[in-house]
Amino acid sequence: QVQLVESGGGLVQPGGSLRLSCAASGRIFAILAMGWYRQAPGKQRELVAKITSGTKTNYADSVKGRFTISRDNAKNTMYLQMNSLNSEDTAVYYCNADIHDGAGRDDYWGQGTQVTVSS
Repeated sequence: QVQLVESGGGLVQPGGSLRLSCAASGRIFAILAMGWYRQAPGKQRELVAKITSGTKTNYADSVKGRFTISRDNAKNTMYLQMNSLNSEDTAVYYCNADIHDGAGRDDYWGQGTQVTVSS
């Protein structure tokens, strides 16, 4: 009923920037919170940043000062502006959303988008 689709990943040189987008579609009555997670090979999936419907944000220590999360509630879209990228940021980035879909409050995941930081 609800789909999350990430876009904007790709290959970037160290020090470069990327902007990820996550578009939610389907039977959506309210998006209570959204967040970005990432998973590198051989590592656990970790929270990168999250944002509530009231725009309160939280960031992992490793990305503070470099990444900015935002959302456009009218478009049901979330963004992650990533600056000063380094090799440690290489991972698959996943969109997550806490959504009221009419039947209740459910947690949804996108398919992921690859971010590779390499010279």
